[in-house]
Amino acid sequence: MATRWNVIVIGGGHAGIEAAWAARNFGSVALVVTNPDTIGRMPCNPAVGGPGKSQLVFEVHALGGLMGRVADDTAIHTRMLNASKGPAVQSLRVQNERDEYATRAQEYVLGTAALDIVRGEAAALERDGDDWTVVTTDGRRLRARSVVLATGTFLRGQTWYGRASRPEGRQGEPPSRFLSSTLERGGHVLKRYKTGTPPRIRADSVRFEDLMELPADADPRSFGGRPGPRAASTPTWQTYTTPRTHELIQDNLHESPMYAGDIEGLGPRYCPSIEDKVVRFAHHERHLLFVEPDGRETSEVYLQGFSSSLPPRLQDELVRTLPGFEAAVVQRYAYAVEYDVVDSRELTLNLESRFLPGVFLAGQVVGTSGYEEAAAQGLVAGVAAARRAADLPELFFQRAQGYLGVLLDDLVLRGSDEPYRMMTSRVEHRLLVRQDNADERLTNFGHVLGVVGESEVERVGAKYARIESGMAALRQQRVNGVTGDAWLRRPEMSLADVEALGMTLPELNRDEREAVEIRVKYAGYIERTKRQLEAEASSDSVELGDLDFHAVPALSLEAREKLERARPRTLGQAARLPGVRHSDISALLVHLKSGKRVSRET
Repeated sequence: MATRWNVIVIGGGHAGIEAAWAARNFGSVALVVTNPDTIGRMPCNPAVGGPGKSQLVFEVHALGGLMGRVADDTAIHTRMLNASKGPAVQSLRVQNERDEYATRAQEYVLGTAALDIVRGEAAALERDGDDWTVVTTDGRRLRARSVVLATGTFLRGQTWYGRASRPEGRQGEPPSRFLSSTLERGGHVLKRYKTGTPPRIRADSVRFEDLMELPADADPRSFGGRPGPRAASTPTWQTYTTPRTHELIQDNLHESPMYAGDIEGLGPRYCPSIEDKVVRFAHHERHLLFVEPDGRETSEVYLQGFSSSLPPRLQDELVRTLPGFEAAVVQRYAYAVEYDVVDSRELTLNLESRFLPGVFLAGQVVGTSGYEEAAAQGLVAGVAAARRAADLPELFFQRAQGYLGVLLDDLVLRGSDEPYRMMTSRVEHRLLVRQDNADERLTNFGHVLGVVGESEVERVGAKYARIESGMAALRQQRVNGVTGDAWLRRPEMSLADVEALGMTLPELNRDEREAVEIRVKYAGYIERTKRQLEAEASSDSVELGDLDFHAVPALSLEAREKLERARPRTLGQAARLPGVRHSDISALLVHLKSGKRVSRET
C-alpha cells in the first residue's frame, strides 16, 4: 500500500464508487476510506434509472463509469418508461438483485490493484502544504493531493422511527461524527436535509394474486448494450392506499417527527413520505404504490411510494390496510434520516470547495437525492481531483452537453432548498441529449478528461459511422419517386416498413437502427433545437474571468450580491442565476465592451 496518494475518497456509496473508479481510470494512485462491507449498498429502492435518471447513467457509462455496468450485470426486471412518447423522454429503468448489486460493485472496487482500501472512519482533514491529510478515528494519517468527500447521509446522521431517534447514517450503521466540524471550520455553512425509505415486507406474506402485475419488457434493454442474463426474470406489481390508510395517518400525525417538529431537515418535494402525500393531497382518494422485489434470491419486497417516519407499531397497521397486504409481515421498518449537507453554491462546477482547495464533494452531502445523481457527481469529482493532483488544467462540463452538465449548473449556480432530483423537465434541449446518444456526446470528452481510452473512442466512432451510412442509404434510394428518408418521416412508417418497400440498409444492430429512425423522423426538430442552442451558446462563450462586479455600473444590489457569491465563469452562467435580471446582463455586456474590466485583485 502507498504512503501518499493522489486522491483519497471518503465513502463507498454510489458517489464514492464512481469517484474512486474515475481516479483509477485516470491512472491516479487512489485510496478509499470506508467500511468495505458496505460498498455499493442500495439502502433505498433496488433499482437504477427512470426519467431524468437513466440519462445520467448512460452519461456516466459513456465516461467510463461503473453504475450502468453493475446495473446490467444484476438486472432482474427492465422496462423502458415513456415508450409511447418521444425519444427525448424515453427512460430505461432497471430493477436489480439488491445484494448482488453490492457484491458486484465490491468486486470492481476491491478487485483492482489500482485502488487501496482503508477500513475506518475519517475524523478530520488537515492542510499539509499542497497536500491534505485525512485523520481517521483510530489515529491513522493518510496523505493525498486531493480528497473527495462522498459521505452520503452520514454527516451527523440521525435516523427517526416515530418520535424516537438514534445517531445513524442509515439503518444499523454509525454516522460520521466529526467531518462536519472540519467543513464548518473551513468556512462552509451546513444545512440539514432529510430523506427516508419505505418498509421491506416479507414476500411470503403478500397475496400477489390480488396485485396488478407489471411484466418486464420481453426484449430487455441495458445501459451498456448487453442485457444481463436475468433482465426479464421477474415482474413487479402495483397496489393502492385505501381510505383506512389515510384515516390512520391523519389520526396519528402527532407521532410523525416531521409534523411534531422534531426534524428540522428539509425533505424532498418530489419524493414525499406517505404522510406528506395524505396531507398535501387530501383530495386524492388513494395513492399508487409499486411493489418491487429486492431480488429473486431475497425474501423481501420493497414498497415504493410508502416511505414513512411513523413508529413501527403504526407501520404494521398501515401496511395491512393495503390490498394484498392484509397479512403482511414487515421485515424492516421504514425510517427517516436527517443529515448535514453543504450549500452547493459554495462549490465550483467541478464540485471543489471554494474554501478548501483540493477538497471535492459529491452525492447527498452536496444536497442531491438519488443513486444516479450521486454517481454522476462522483465521477465529476473523481476526475477533477485526479487532474488537480496531476497539476493539469481544469476542464468543465457545459450545460449544453447533457443531463450531467445541467445537474452541475443547477447545483452550483442556483443551489437547492431541498434534496435535488434530476428530471427531464429541468433540461431545456432534451431532444439533443437523449439517453441513446450519450456516448456520441461524451465519449470524446471523456478521452480529453483522461478517463476513456482510445479503443472506446474508436468503437463509438465506428458505431456512428454505421448510423450515418444507414441514413445515407435512405437518402440515396427512391420508391415511387420518394426517397427513403422522406418515407420514414411519415408518422405511420417505421424503418421495417421502409425496408418492406424494397429499400436496403447496411447491417445495423437494434440500437443503431433505432438511432437511424430517431434522427430521420425528428430531423426537423433536431435542427431547430440545434439553432436555438447555438444562439444561446454565444453568451456562454463570453468569459467573465475575475471581474469585480462592484465596479460594474448599473448592476442592481441583488445582482452584485448574487454574482459575487456565485462567481460565474461566463455571461451565460450569470444569466441563469436567480435574482439576476435581463437589465443586469445588459449592464455586464456594456461594461465588458467598454474595455474597463476590473478584477477583484486590481
